[in-house]
Amino acid sequence: MGSPPKVVAIIQARMGSTRLPGKVLADIAGQPMLARVVERARRASTVDSVAVATTVDPADLAVARLCLERGYLCMRGHPSDVLDRFYQAARQLEAEVVVRLTGDCPLIDPEVVDTTVRAFLEADPPLDLAANRLAEGRTVPIGLDTEVCSFQALETAWKEAEDPYEREHVLPYIYEHRDRFRVLLVKQDPDYGHMRWTVDTAEDLELARRIYAHFGGRDDFSWLEVLALFESDPSLAAINAQVQHRGIRKARP
Repeated sequence: MGSPPKVVAIIQARMGSTRLPGKVLADIAGQPMLARVVERARRASTVDSVAVATTVDPADLAVARLCLERGYLCMRGHPSDVLDRFYQAARQLEAEVVVRLTGDCPLIDPEVVDTTVRAFLEADPPLDLAANRLAEGRTVPIGLDTEVCSFQALETAWKEAEDPYEREHVLPYIYEHRDRFRVLLVKQDPDYGHMRWTVDTAEDLELARRIYAHFGGRDDFSWLEVLALFESDPSLAAINAQVQHRGIRKARP
């Protein structure tokens, strides 16, 4: 038995956002949202290290500065070619397995990350990608999105993807070419895929702040505790109920 592969979680984060500029550093119960994401991701037992991948855009110096102050690994790369940004970060960090997370998911759950990573690592025959959200569906709330791929698959996508959508969203080249890659949709039951816990608008941010306030500003609560909170207080879901989710592109036929 060889040594287990090095698993690196890379969190993409930048200040530019069409619907809520600067959101990744927005305050949530006294901490920047990005810090909430990093700290929660760090608790995933299957992950060896966590890094932030931001851009060389001058506006993202604020992201790099936060990482420096907090001692977070941080790589700066291409502003719009996020696939290149991820690939370069993964290569520098010598990742063998890459976990893609985003900086606008302050409720990301280490257990959910671990479930997805284990599904990838334990698959026989081996997978190129395991994810809990794909074009064919999702069963976890929006905001717990976790994608896990081999470095080799990421490198292939980096070399071959030409579609701007595939460059911007990192992994579509893999999950849209099922004839070439082994892909697994990680499901959970019951299905909570209709719930929205990501932060893309002011309403989303208000909801995240309400959830963190309920837990006294702690960040060690689980997604199951958030589910229980929603069940006890139905008014929470109404806060961002009108926000339209920009779903991932349907896989090509």
